[in-house]
Amino acid sequence: MARQTPPTILALGVGNTLMTDEAAGPQAVRRLKAEAGDHPGLRCLDAGTLSFTLAEDIGAADALIVFDAARLKAAPGAVQCLEGQTMDDFIRSGKLTVHEVGLTDLLDMARMTGDLPARRALIAIEPAEIGWGLSLSPAVEQAMPEAIRLARTVIDRWTTETLERQP
Repeated sequence: MARQTPPTILALGVGNTLMTDEAAGPQAVRRLKAEAGDHPGLRCLDAGTLSFTLAEDIGAADALIVFDAARLKAAPGAVQCLEGQTMDDFIRSGKLTVHEVGLTDLLDMARMTGDLPARRALIAIEPAEIGWGLSLSPAVEQAMPEAIRLARTVIDRWTTETLERQP
């Protein structure tokens, strides 16, 4: 009898923790780890402002969730979950903050090497302010539970789908 194994899911928190709402990604991934870090197959990583060294981590994952502050053209603190091609299109549109080139490059590297996780999601949070500071704005702080809820919903769905497909 085959043993069912959950997918390897990498959750990245992208952003600069010294710049107010730019820290939404790292804050969210820390909170996800605190709430769901014992979920089988889940690995949470503060990716900072990105680096090409993350290419190996992305390539080794079955699925990828990225938390990031992003210009959604919405009210501060708005949260959206973008998956698959919708995520890719959004990232390529240049709507992310200062590090979007790095994320685009990382995903393109994974795509070129055949290591791009088939399942990808961006949990995007509209910033209220980007400037020097160690605290999130009230609007983004209030958005954190919704960002974590969306990520957990995606993780649970991906895990269920994978386990249902296994013999």
